[in-house]
Amino acid sequence: MTQFDKNYWEDHWTPGPKPGPDARTLPVNPYLQSETAALQPSTALDAGCGAGTEALWLAEQGWRVTAADISATALARARGRATGSDAEDRIEWVEADLSRWKPARTWDLVVTHYAHSDLGQLDFYQRIAAWVSPGGTLLIVGHLHGPGHHGHHHPEDATATLNGITDLFTNTGWTIEAAYENTRTVDLYGDSVQLRDVIVRARRLL
Repeated sequence: MTQFDKNYWEDHWTPGPKPGPDARTLPVNPYLQSETAALQPSTALDAGCGAGTEALWLAEQGWRVTAADISATALARARGRATGSDAEDRIEWVEADLSRWKPARTWDLVVTHYAHSDLGQLDFYQRIAAWVSPGGTLLIVGHLHGPGHHGHHHPEDATATLNGITDLFTNTGWTIEAAYENTRTVDLYGDSVQLRDVIVRARRLL
């Protein structure tokens, strides 16, 4: 089983011999744009914010964002990107291991994009769901089995199925508002890479 610990994510975000895409040019995840279009900006948590692309976009839309990640390197990149922007004051950056973090509050919107934890994907999603305020929304964007970033296959423990995720929210405390799979092509390092995604948006009733 892959250990998605602090060392893993520091290595992931530390530049190697082949430089990654400039964080300033990475496009926001398209599912975040489409799945939050009808929501009124309020408070949001980006769980596993990485280099901050989605957190910054949410703040630019008027959300008050808590952006949390285990990697200090990723957060440094994210803070640098936000510095001087109109949205800078609407983002709080938090270095935290989300598998152990115990926030003393909830948020009206909790989002996660391709974040992995030592808990396993489904346990991780169930954990962050507890941080959604009553009436709030949870948006999960995860990997399906198959080719992923940089043409590699993601470990099985880094992926989840649509049924596996939706089964977490079949109790009366939640209603599933969107659940689907999608395949899209992105450009990384000048190459076209195919991503197979699973997307679930659920609203907390209680």
